[in-house]
Amino acid sequence: MLPEQVLRHIDDNMERYTDELMQLIAIPSDSMTASHAGDVRRAAEWLLAHVSRLGFNGRIYETPGHPVVFAEMCSDLAAPTLLIYGHYDVQPEGDVKDWHSPPFSPEIRDETIYGRGASDDKGQLFTYIKAIESILSTEGKLPLNVKLFFEGEEELGSPNMEAFVSQHRELLKADVIAVSDGAKFSKDRPAIEYGLRGLVYMQLDVTGPKMDVHSGVYGGGITNPATALVQIISSMRDGNGKSLIPGFYDDVRDISTRERKQLAELPFSAESVCELTGACTLVPEEGYTFLESTWARPTVEINGIWGGYQEEGSKTIIPSTAGAKVSMRIVPDQSAEKIVRLFEEHVRKVTPPGVTVKITRHAASEPVIVSQDSHAIKSAKAAVEYGFGKEPVFIRSGGSIGVVLTMKKWLEIEDILLIGFADPEDGEHSPNEHFRLENYYNGIKTTAALMYNLAQTKKLEEAAPIVERHTAHQQNSHY
Repeated sequence: MLPEQVLRHIDDNMERYTDELMQLIAIPSDSMTASHAGDVRRAAEWLLAHVSRLGFNGRIYETPGHPVVFAEMCSDLAAPTLLIYGHYDVQPEGDVKDWHSPPFSPEIRDETIYGRGASDDKGQLFTYIKAIESILSTEGKLPLNVKLFFEGEEELGSPNMEAFVSQHRELLKADVIAVSDGAKFSKDRPAIEYGLRGLVYMQLDVTGPKMDVHSGVYGGGITNPATALVQIISSMRDGNGKSLIPGFYDDVRDISTRERKQLAELPFSAESVCELTGACTLVPEEGYTFLESTWARPTVEINGIWGGYQEEGSKTIIPSTAGAKVSMRIVPDQSAEKIVRLFEEHVRKVTPPGVTVKITRHAASEPVIVSQDSHAIKSAKAAVEYGFGKEPVFIRSGGSIGVVLTMKKWLEIEDILLIGFADPEDGEHSPNEHFRLENYYNGIKTTAALMYNLAQTKKLEEAAPIVERHTAHQQNSHY
């Protein structure tokens, strides 16, 4: 599927490609920690310089938060345009004591790169860059037009991407979007994702007395904010994990018969979940399997909870404040804005007297689902099978990538390819995050094959107006 010279170039340069990936991982581009803001920008500048050396025209675009890297190589008016999305920001390192090697000093152990961002998302993003480099180095040009869109706020919920994408629709216009952020179904089975759950992330801050007070003197006479918080969050779901927020399920699109059949045929193992997580009792929603519950049904989860005395020994107080972070995963056809409203209404209704509650919204992104039957999906399926030597399965993801829906909405692109190269065991967001070199290599082959496949199968006449419009824009831009 790949020209022999391209495949040979990949093989001959994997050591260098790996060294360059480790350079990128070493930049601590933690978008959540204010002290790393300069490092996030440094990662953006590093990526721009790297793709510029390959011949891309690009620049850094400022946002109210972290910057966007955009670069393009669009020269063939008759060819389709592929927009490649990825993110260069990473999660915080967490407790360094839990890492076997420093999170931002990447190491290779057992043919695996260890470091924060190795899998999510620097390793996966870099597969596209190295595929592009191999094609350019041997063929002199790409088989289609390519635009690169790298974000620095994905781990924050992409708060500025709605504005950026809506304001740069012509710049980002393309025929197909490839998203370099996802996972295989299992270590031995590649996958193509066709659906993502949306996310609503809320914080509750409950306040009672103006200071911590003696629980013996005041206990039983005033409302305890910690107790009130427990009442509030316990009212959100029953013992079976079902949401109790009124109206929560009103708009839920149930899983189709086709999808249920597909999911039932996947080689799912409860034992593998136990081995991976240590949670050996599965509690799917009644009437649904584990995969259906985690991929295609909405949830309410407590992500963090705090309040009161938590040090060693005892301190008999009624705390002044208590708080919690609550996330809700939503599915088609739920609306993030509606779920935010329902959540706020429910919290206000169940809050007991004697305390006040501040409700803060941290993220709200919509679910997305794409067709499994498009020409682009068929191109991706063939590319994955070539790159990994196995036919991919079609899956949905319980996670969220907010910018995917944003791009679909503002760019009006239906062909969105969610091809993940990470293993479920890679420890994304956890200590000792890693990315197997085999997945890195196979990912490069897959993405190179994808570009050739898309160039052959996409209707060329659909692409020309896009390139023409963007060429006009480029002539008025300052790169």
